[in-house]
Amino acid sequence: MSWSLSGTYVASCSCSLLCPCPVDGPPTGPDGTCKGVAVFHVANGNLDDLDLSGVDFAFYNVFPSNFTSGNWTVGLVVDGGASDAQAAALERILSGQEGGPFGELAPMFGTYLGMERADVSFTDGETPTGSVAGKSEFRFEPVRGADGAPTTVKNAMFGFAPEFRVGRSPGRSNGFGITFEPMYGESADYVFSSEGPTEVRGRI
Repeated sequence: MSWSLSGTYVASCSCSLLCPCPVDGPPTGPDGTCKGVAVFHVANGNLDDLDLSGVDFAFYNVFPSNFTSGNWTVGLVVDGGASDAQAAALERILSGQEGGPFGELAPMFGTYLGMERADVSFTDGETPTGSVAGKSEFRFEPVRGADGAPTTVKNAMFGFAPEFRVGRSPGRSNGFGITFEPMYGESADYVFSSEGPTEVRGRI
């Protein structure tokens, strides 16, 4: 089966600026782990003939050590406005069952907490926000360079996109019992596909 997802994401985690996960460094969260949540808006997407456009979802994670050490804890929340078929398709894609870059990531999962349904929302703009009802609310505040433009990370070892804006992410988060104070944040447009490169540029 073939699939594709593209849109915009905003992510937050417990690490201090800058989160070391994109360069496979040890987490800098208060307890020595990286606890995070990323909210994705799917502008365009499909699994074969099933349209996934317009759906929002969130991924929760705990990385107990550097990224490639694995043994991750992950959980998925799909917006309640999505159909059951859309939610099931996203779970198959994001858990790696449909191959592609998420299939490459799946062996890193130590504990998969499953999929839940809740209101998930994403707002775009200079300071995008992510929200999962009853679980998480945060906004992305980019740090800026000398010219006033947002600071970006480009060509990192791991990331949801080849280049992403970095900054702070004030808010709160407690999904799947993964409680943390959001600190580091990032945001960018993303493109994932079963037909694309299998280099895994994802932090989930």
